[in-house]
Amino acid sequence: MGNSNLYKGSLTTIILKLLEEHDKMYGYEITQKVKELTKGELKITEGALYPSLHKLEADGLLDVEVVKVDNRLRKYYKLTEQGTKETVNKLSELQDYIKTMQALVSPKLILE
Repeated sequence: MGNSNLYKGSLTTIILKLLEEHDKMYGYEITQKVKELTKGELKITEGALYPSLHKLEADGLLDVEVVKVDNRLRKYYKLTEQGTKETVNKLSELQDYIKTMQALVSPKLILE
């Protein structure tokens, strides 16, 4: 994808949706899943991911579970009940945004 700036406002929604689908994930796992799903078109950097995860945790949308794996501590992120509700809201907002953008750039393709 030529312009990753288009994705910046969607990072929170991407994280919430992945956690909704996969119950719990750790940071590197999230970056790799996004890369896999987008066939390498979107690469989320640690510098973008971790501040978003920390903000979601601070906002009460994520719980963190620290697990020892191969003598290393790994943080797993999981949606809280509030996080699950916010995921529904964010996905709805994104669908509305996509529909609006579609109406602007290709009005003939709008299907109701």
